[in-house]
Amino acid sequence: MPLLIAVCIVAGMYIGWYYGIQQAGSSQYIIYPRTDKLTSIINYVARKYVDPVNKDELIEKAIPKILEELDPHSQYIPASDFQNLNEPLEGKFFGIGVQFNILNDTLIVIKPVSNGPSEKVGILPGDRFILVNNDTVAGVKMPSDSIVKRLKGPQGTTVKVGVLRKSVKDIIYFTITRDEIPLYSVDVAYMITKKTGYIKINTFSATTYDEFVLAIKKLYGKGMQKLILDLRGNGGGLLNIAVNMIDEFLDEGKLIVYTEGNALARENFTSTKGGLCTNIEVAVLMDETSASASEIVAGALQDNDRALIIGRRSFGKGLVQEQNKMSDGSAIRLTIARYYTPTGRCIQKSYSKGADEYYNELLERYNNGEFMVQDSTQFSDSLKFTTPGGRIVYGGGGIMPDIFVPLDTNGISNYYINIRNRGLIYRYALEYTDIYRKKLNKFKTLDELKKFLISNKTMAKFIVFATKNGVPENKKEIKTSKEIIECQLYAYIARNIFDNDGYYPLIEKIDNTLQKAINELEKVTK
Repeated sequence: MPLLIAVCIVAGMYIGWYYGIQQAGSSQYIIYPRTDKLTSIINYVARKYVDPVNKDELIEKAIPKILEELDPHSQYIPASDFQNLNEPLEGKFFGIGVQFNILNDTLIVIKPVSNGPSEKVGILPGDRFILVNNDTVAGVKMPSDSIVKRLKGPQGTTVKVGVLRKSVKDIIYFTITRDEIPLYSVDVAYMITKKTGYIKINTFSATTYDEFVLAIKKLYGKGMQKLILDLRGNGGGLLNIAVNMIDEFLDEGKLIVYTEGNALARENFTSTKGGLCTNIEVAVLMDETSASASEIVAGALQDNDRALIIGRRSFGKGLVQEQNKMSDGSAIRLTIARYYTPTGRCIQKSYSKGADEYYNELLERYNNGEFMVQDSTQFSDSLKFTTPGGRIVYGGGGIMPDIFVPLDTNGISNYYINIRNRGLIYRYALEYTDIYRKKLNKFKTLDELKKFLISNKTMAKFIVFATKNGVPENKKEIKTSKEIIECQLYAYIARNIFDNDGYYPLIEKIDNTLQKAINELEKVTK
C-alpha cells in the first residue's frame, strides 16, 4: 500500500508538470498555494510580462491599494517620505532653523529660530537666500519644498548659503551647522481677559503635553481662573498625549476614553489625581477640521460635564492607528481599534463610500447649510447619549458642540473674496514688513506697532497694492469689508514681527467663536 501511494503521488506530479508545459503555449499558468497568492502573482508578472518590470516598484504600488480598501486612515509610508511625515508627531526636525516665506520668487527670512543654528551664525530677519550649496534658489521658480530639502539634513552636517542683505552690496556667505529644531504645537498662550487664559494647540505631538503644562503654569502666574482651549484646525496626533492632557482637567478615577478592536481587547484610560486644571472653568473651541485626538479631548471633557464645547461639529475620526516601521525604512500605519468617549459614543463617520466621498463630506456639509444652521444635522435616537450631568450628546459622526457658532459671513464682499483668493493680504503684509523692517523692529509692544500702522495709512497703501494686482478699488465694498481686511492685515504684519504673540491678540477681534466663548465664560461667573 505505501508503495502504491508513492507511485500515485509521483505520477500526479509528472502529469501536472506535463500539462503545465503543454498549456504554456496557450498562456495558461497555474498558481499553486505553495506561497501566498499575492507573492505568486508578482513573481509571475515579473517573470512573464511582455516588458521588463521592477518587482520592488510593483510592491510599492500594490501596498497602498490594499490599505485603501480598509479605511481612509490606514496608510503606507514609503521610506523616502517617512521622516517628513513623522516630524510633526515627533515635535522636531533637523535643519538650519529659520521661519521664511517666498517673496517675489525669493526665500526671505521672517525670523531665525531663537538660539538656533541660523541665529548663531548671524542670519537676520529680511535676509534673502540666493544660493544654497552653490545652487541658485532665487529667481528660478524653485518650489519651496525643494529649497527646504536642501536646507534640511542630518544633525551635525553643514550647508553653505549665500545671502543678500539690504544694507550690504555683495552676497554674504554663511556656513550653517544643522541641528535639532523644535516644532511647537502650542501656537500661543496668553491672557485674553483679566481672568481668562487662551491656549491654541495645532497638533498632538510628543512635545504637546509638556508645552501645555508650561503654558498653564504661565497663565496661572498671570491670574488665570478660566481657560479657552482652541482646537480648531487641529487634525489630531498621538492618543497618549491627548489622554495626558485630559487627565489635567478631571478628578481621579474618571473615564477618559476607551479603545476596542477585533484583535484588541477593550482598554480603559482613566484619570489620576493631582490635575492642574480641575478647578477652572473651561471652554473648548472646535470646528469641522478638528479631528482624532482633538475629538478625544472634546469628547472626554463634554461627557464628564467638564467643559463647554463651542463652535461647529468636528470632523468625525474615531479610528486608532498603530505605526510599524519596516526594515527598509518604510512604515505602515494600520487602524487597529476604534475609540469611544466616556458615555460610549463612537464618533467615527461613515467611510463605506470610499476615501474620496469620506473627505468630500465636509463640502457636502457646507452645501447642506450645516455650517450656518446646526439643526441641518440630524441624528437618530440610537446615537443619543446622556452625560452624568444630564446633557444630551450624540455619536455617529464627530463631536456636536454644546453651543453652535455659524460660519461668520459678516464683512464679506466680492472685493474681499477677490483679494482673499489672490492671497493679497498675506502677500502685502510680507512686502510691507520688508519695506519698513527697521522701523517695525523698534517697537516693543503691539500698541506701538498698531499706532504706527494706522498713522502710516497702511490700509490705503494696501488698496493701491490690490489695484496693481488686479483688484480695482470699490469704495462701497471696501466699506463693507474694511474691518476684516484691516484686522487681518495688521495681524499678519504683527506676526512677522512678534510671531504668534502678535497675530492672535489682533485677530481675536473678528473671531466670533472666540468672542462667544469669552461671553459664555463670563456668564458662568455671573
